[in-house]
Amino acid sequence: MQKDYSHDIARELNVKPPQVAATISLLDEGSTVPFISRYRKEATGNLDEVAVTTVRDRLAQLRELDKRRETILKSIKDQGKLTDKLKEKILAAQTLAVLEDIYLPYKPKRRTRATVAKEKGLEPLAKAIFAQQGIAVESEAQKYVDEKKKVADVKAALQGAKDIIAEWINENAPVRAQLRELFRESAVITSKVNKGKEEEGQKFKDYFQWNELGKTAPSHRILAVRRGEKEKILSVRILPSEEKALTIVEDMFVKGPLTQDDCRLVQEAAADSYKRLLSMSLETEIRLELKKRADLEAIEIFNNNLRQLLMAPSLGQKRVMAIDPGYRTGCKVVCLDDQGQLLINDTIYVTAAPAKLEGAAAKIRDLCARYAIEVIAIGNGTASRETETFIKSIGLPSEIFVTMVSESGASVYSASEAAREEFPDYDVTVRGAVSIGRRLMDPLAELVKIDSKSIGVGQYQHDVDQTLLKRNLDDVVISCVNQVGVEVNTASKQLLTYVSGLGPTRAQAIIDHRNAYGAFKARTQIVDVPGLGQKAFEQAAGFLRIHDGENPLDRSAVHPEAYPIVERISQDLQCQIIDLMKNEALRQRIDLQKYVTETIGMPTLVDIKTELAKPGRDPRPPFEIFTFKEGVNTIDDLAPGMKLTGVITNITAFGAFVDIGVHHDGLVHISQLSDKFVKNPHDVVKVHQKIEVTVLEIDLPRKRIALTAKRQ
Repeated sequence: MQKDYSHDIARELNVKPPQVAATISLLDEGSTVPFISRYRKEATGNLDEVAVTTVRDRLAQLRELDKRRETILKSIKDQGKLTDKLKEKILAAQTLAVLEDIYLPYKPKRRTRATVAKEKGLEPLAKAIFAQQGIAVESEAQKYVDEKKKVADVKAALQGAKDIIAEWINENAPVRAQLRELFRESAVITSKVNKGKEEEGQKFKDYFQWNELGKTAPSHRILAVRRGEKEKILSVRILPSEEKALTIVEDMFVKGPLTQDDCRLVQEAAADSYKRLLSMSLETEIRLELKKRADLEAIEIFNNNLRQLLMAPSLGQKRVMAIDPGYRTGCKVVCLDDQGQLLINDTIYVTAAPAKLEGAAAKIRDLCARYAIEVIAIGNGTASRETETFIKSIGLPSEIFVTMVSESGASVYSASEAAREEFPDYDVTVRGAVSIGRRLMDPLAELVKIDSKSIGVGQYQHDVDQTLLKRNLDDVVISCVNQVGVEVNTASKQLLTYVSGLGPTRAQAIIDHRNAYGAFKARTQIVDVPGLGQKAFEQAAGFLRIHDGENPLDRSAVHPEAYPIVERISQDLQCQIIDLMKNEALRQRIDLQKYVTETIGMPTLVDIKTELAKPGRDPRPPFEIFTFKEGVNTIDDLAPGMKLTGVITNITAFGAFVDIGVHHDGLVHISQLSDKFVKNPHDVVKVHQKIEVTVLEIDLPRKRIALTAKRQ
């Protein structure tokens, strides 16, 4: 029988235990976070997605802790050393660190100085000294001198006894707890450059002679020094004051004056225990703790950036020409229909001789006319501004607008298995251009095809816990996909994969069924897909859309399990369901209280009424045309004081990077983001946000641009 964790988690979240218990039950039944937070509000007491995710993660932690607890209990029991008191302590341990401290004396260990001393029969001597009863230590030690046991003299006997005492102190849970707190509160991270690595490690120059209190050090600096250490540029230690640490250990174990020989020996053993054992062990712990905190902070920044990028405005179904700019190899041009399907591809050269330029211009004008192009999307990489200038100069119809699109990650997609499956007969340049055009039409649908780590909106993403990063980024993608909803008849396998309850196998099965039998006419037909049973249908149905389906509710976020309620409402109002969607006056007449049941309450009914007003509404903001300042194409065109419009491409703990159209992003330091004090950049700006900036400084050798968003 599973242990009940609901009270513990409820206390941590400051919610009611029944809310957590219901959430745990739904999770154990296989329900997903989006499904629980969207369609089981009555059961969970309206817990949102963040709370449900927290319950899921905390539940996994507590279960893992109990699994370790059971392993430890079994190990000590098998040794024949498990007492009722010890079992009680193990069962009461609330953290893994405390649990491991209790287990340490019983943990099977490799040969140590202490085990060697015990093999020589020196444990009784150690006990006598550790008792600090004022014994004559040298006389007592003489009894243990034994050539056969390799205890050559009194000095060797006393050293062996001190080694044993040092290990006892190291395995003492209370002293470890006190020292752990000291490390957490006052350990200082100190880094210095390794000899001969000064030139090679210039990017770590700020950390050649650096120290900072660990508990307040920001994520990016912790990860930076760790990377410098990994690359063998820096040497790093994380320790508190040795004097304070030794005082804690000695105060706990030295029971008398140091003029008393046995007390002096215990003091020496305590100092040795700290310097040789405790400090090393606890430094490893604090390193892991600081790394975990830094990882969580960095991952949270990545999560926020990724969510904002995925939820960027969608242009929608337009006929798009996409251009992947280039100098030597030319610009790859593709035309896409309003569903994002490739119609034609070609190449033009925007830095060629005038005669060839006219040929390129004619080609673009012809393609625009032939394929009724509405928008031209230009990738923001090499030669992007030159390409933009050229396209705007060739006399295209005024209704065709030109815009820049971030091509971050497009090269990753173009070389991916997904791109090869989709475009087996085209090279990477064509695939990359298609990706640029499609991400303008629907950023979410296109970006899900790319490994989130490759999108370039993170900070030290390759240094953090990769398993934790992937789980968090997957959560963000799943959340965004299900928040927006997915058109089941046109979605790619990658997009369907992230729908609640599906995954890659069921996503492929849906596409195979779609290819074999044609478009789905109703949500209920999705159950016919092989391998997609009632449970998967329950989890997925509310997030799948059929815009031209037989039932108008199929294009909304109303779950099929609630269709009977909407049908009752329409019957009561003597109208059709489509009338409820079109007529605000009819919706105003709905008395939701009449439709409350044991399983569907007011929160769900309110959601249903909202959906009827805007069925399948897109939660993303409206699309806005954006252009960079004319005549500012390279970093050489910049000057201090110049005012520009840019787009935020990445947010870190120390500020925001802004694309101002010169091929090198500028940095708005956190201190320059607002006239007011800013603690977290995400409080004031978002990825893909348009922003007005002023150039503060240009460092041409290092290609660095300092910007400010403050009013000048």
